[in-house]
Amino acid sequence: MNIVLDTNVLVSAAWSPGRNASDILNAAFARRFTVCYDYRILEEYDRVLRYPKLKFSESEISAILDPLIKNGLSVVAEPLPDVSFERDDTDRKFYEVAKFCRAVLVTGNLVHYPSDPDIMSPAEFCRKYL
Repeated sequence: MNIVLDTNVLVSAAWSPGRNASDILNAAFARRFTVCYDYRILEEYDRVLRYPKLKFSESEISAILDPLIKNGLSVVAEPLPDVSFERDDTDRKFYEVAKFCRAVLVTGNLVHYPSDPDIMSPAEFCRKYL
């Protein structure tokens, strides 16, 4: 099964071991799911995880990103210009990759995305798939 992880899921997983986001990330590391991404998503992951206020070490960042890149699926998604992202257009990339890969998009910011049964919170994803 393909999934796309919003950046907030990675941050939550690193901050809160043993909670829903970390369970999802660990399942992806165990190859229960394939994380789909494109260069825009990787750039955001890297940029956000390096925010000084998050205080993640280089080894912590590598422990998250290296397995995602190695075991994930890198794609070049089709643009979806007809979909409205009124709250935050920077979330468009996650939606485009999810649709391109027929993946479930997991996010802590459901209100940023169009209503879609394949977009779910970490808690909902865990109830349904873990």
